[in-house]
Amino acid sequence: MSDYDVIIIGGGSAGLSAALVLSRARRNVLVVDSGEPRNAPAAHMQGFLSRDGMPPGEFLAAGRNEVKGYGGEILNAMVSEIVQCGKSAFSVLLAHGQRITARRLLIATGLTDELPDIPGLRERWARDVLHCPYCHGYEVRDQALGVLGGSQDTVRYAQIIRQWSEDVVLFTPADTLSVDQRSQLVARSIGIVEGKVERVLVENGQLSGIQMDDGRVVPRKALFVPPSFAPNNELSVRLGCEIDENGWPVTDVHGQTTIPGVWVAGNVANPRAQVITAAGEGSASAIAINADLVDEDIRNAVRTFNLGL
Repeated sequence: MSDYDVIIIGGGSAGLSAALVLSRARRNVLVVDSGEPRNAPAAHMQGFLSRDGMPPGEFLAAGRNEVKGYGGEILNAMVSEIVQCGKSAFSVLLAHGQRITARRLLIATGLTDELPDIPGLRERWARDVLHCPYCHGYEVRDQALGVLGGSQDTVRYAQIIRQWSEDVVLFTPADTLSVDQRSQLVARSIGIVEGKVERVLVENGQLSGIQMDDGRVVPRKALFVPPSFAPNNELSVRLGCEIDENGWPVTDVHGQTTIPGVWVAGNVANPRAQVITAAGEGSASAIAINADLVDEDIRNAVRTFNLGL
C-alpha cells in the first residue's frame, strides 16, 4: 500500500491549492516543498482577488495552515529522484534519504527566471527590476520607466508598459528596429535609446538609472525586463515525461503528462501563470487527480468483490 494517495512536489500557489482540494476530498496528501518560492524577493503580490497586496510569505503560510487544517501534510525537503513502481504507484526519494510512495504525483516545481548578464540587474530583481506589468505596473505608475529590448517581442512589450506611464524608454541594440516599429514607438512618445546597456545604477538602495557602454546615463526609476523562462522540470524529465521543443511538458487540458498518474501545474507548465492563475491550475489538476483515483478505486473494489474477498 502506498504511503499517500498523492504526493505534491512544490508548495507554491499551485501545489497548495491542489493540496487543499485533495485534502478536502479526504485524500491522504503530502506536499514536499524546498522552501524557495520564485516570488520570494517581492514585497507584495498583486492581482489576486481578496489577497491583493499580501506579502508572498504570508500567503504561503496561510495556505499551508489551510491544508494542514484538513489533514494534509507539509514536509520541508528536496526531492532527488522519482521512480515509477508498476502502473499505479511512484516512489519518491528525498534528499535526506527517506523514501515515500504515492498512487499519484503532482509536480508544481515552478520555473527559473533567466536574466540578462548585466551588472546590478539581478540584485534589483522583483524590486525595481520587474518583468510583469500586470503584477507590478500599478506600483510604478507615472514614474520614469525603462524597458530592456533586444527582440521583436520587446517592442510590443514596451507598448504595453506605456499603459502605466507617459515616460517610457526602450533600450535596444542598434539597428534592430524596423521602420514600422520605430514609427509606432514615436507615435506613442516612447523614447528610444540604442546601444548596449552597461549596467544598472543604484542610489540609496533604489534603481536610479541605466548606464550605456558609451557612458550615457538615462535616469529611470524602474526597469522592465522580459526574462527567459526555464521550467524546473528535471524530475519530470528524468521520470520520462515528454516535453515539447521549448522544454515545456506535454499535457492534456487538466495538466496530466504523458506518463499516466503524473500531473503538472503552475509555472513548471505555464510560464505566464500569475499566482492566481497557478492556484486555479492546481485546483483543476487536483479535481482530475481525484477523479482518476476514484476510477482506480472502482476497479479495485470490483476486482475484490468478484474474488469474494
